[in-house]
Amino acid sequence: MIRVVIVILILCAAVTAAVAGTEASPLWWLAAVPFALLGLLGARDLLQRRHAVLRNYPVLGHARFLLERIRPELQQYFIERNYDGRPFDRDVRNIVYERAKGTDAEEPYGTERDVYEAGYEFLVPSMAPRAVPETAPRVRIGGPDCDRPYDMALLNVSAMSFGSLSANAVLALNGGAAAGGFAQDTGEGGLSDHHLRPGGDLVWEVGTGYFGCRTEAGDFDPSRFADKAAHDHVKCVSLKLSQGAKPGIGGVLPGAKVNAEIARVRGVPEGRTVVSPPYHRVFSTPRELVRFIARMRDLSGGKPAGFKLCVGSRRQFLAVCKAMLEEDTTPDFIVVDGAEGGTGAAPLEFADHVGTPLTEGLLTVHNALVGAGLRDRVRIGASGKIATGTDLVKRLVQGADYGNAARAMMFAVGCIQAQRCHTNTCPTGVTTQDPRRARAIDVPDKTLRVQRFQEATVAGALQIMASMGVTDPAQLRPHMLRRRIDPVTERSYEELYEWLRPGQLLAEPPASWAADWKSADPDRFTV
Repeated sequence: MIRVVIVILILCAAVTAAVAGTEASPLWWLAAVPFALLGLLGARDLLQRRHAVLRNYPVLGHARFLLERIRPELQQYFIERNYDGRPFDRDVRNIVYERAKGTDAEEPYGTERDVYEAGYEFLVPSMAPRAVPETAPRVRIGGPDCDRPYDMALLNVSAMSFGSLSANAVLALNGGAAAGGFAQDTGEGGLSDHHLRPGGDLVWEVGTGYFGCRTEAGDFDPSRFADKAAHDHVKCVSLKLSQGAKPGIGGVLPGAKVNAEIARVRGVPEGRTVVSPPYHRVFSTPRELVRFIARMRDLSGGKPAGFKLCVGSRRQFLAVCKAMLEEDTTPDFIVVDGAEGGTGAAPLEFADHVGTPLTEGLLTVHNALVGAGLRDRVRIGASGKIATGTDLVKRLVQGADYGNAARAMMFAVGCIQAQRCHTNTCPTGVTTQDPRRARAIDVPDKTLRVQRFQEATVAGALQIMASMGVTDPAQLRPHMLRRRIDPVTERSYEELYEWLRPGQLLAEPPASWAADWKSADPDRFTV
């Protein structure tokens, strides 16, 4: 009854204003028209059946939807503290922005974090720190089967496809990679002119859709793959098994983003939503996976070949290790993607509850390769929320040889964590195919920002390592990273986790690994 009275009062006010307006100043219409519109809106709210809030609270109920729409902005700018935002807190975003701009990223007055809180991690400084190396070390990618090894930087651009990112964003990222001497992973969206034009080093990633090297039926096309992999800017080739944001399901690119250029790059129909299947057609067993990686290496002319995954079953990964041993061939690198990633949109259930976080994923892959006696043949990349020098050093301690960053690189290009990546309405032009929005990215300026961010972050990591008494990532050890268990107890990673010895799985597997190692089958992915 009250809501009906409200609408009637609004309409009466509008009619009164209109009548008065016929006998008085035309300015009365300034009141009449808004009241009339509000009355019509109220009537519509009463009659519609979709929103219960609007039926009970006509006109006023729209405030609820407005506040809900701007809630992320209110949360980010007015509510969250510097250190508790998600997915990246303000402290992390600020350090990326400042380093990208080349300005001072130091903070006064000490940390705001609770260093006695359970889960707090810290690196161990040395009483005999070292001088910071003048030149950042690089990681040689290329095992005994690789004819054209590549020296990878400590921090690189993680997998982000053209289509998910705008052309200007891809140009800025690759331009930064070219200027800074690091690599850009193309993502699974194909090899575009925007990846090639600036001249940066590329890791060409091929996913389940085989975009850029697919037949009309959606199968892998070896001749197209070989033709593109031969490009001088392609330094490595990678097969994507899964990604951290949504392991076990394929990617989706909305039809609104599939313009003529993206359709040409991917080899798909224009304007139609592109769905990548969750599984590969080129292999169905661990042995076939290992053989296909070797085939990719051969087709590329001997360039390093590897795969990316979000770790799930340890038993299945051990089956891949057994296949490597029996086939006497290995990938040149494996990129471990953490479940806390990434830039791809995903169902909330997957983003929150499916897949292994990066720490445990890295430890699984590193220890499995060590235990199988294969670690010296395979390099490990870490991908998952690496944004600072501290993040990078932690991942190196945990078993990685180098790191990849996606969202931090997006911050360097101008991303503000609006989380509209999948809507084609990115406010800064980073993740959109709308040319009016993408034009916001000034490519020369953002290119320089990407280069400066990467350079400053690697320099920060080297400075941290020097303070720990080491000058090379190979000198880092698990006891150098510690985690607080409770307010009075902290443990090193050496104590918290099990670390296998070289070849231990082949000789005498420890009890905690024995069952998985025994049941791992190189000819099937046992659940």
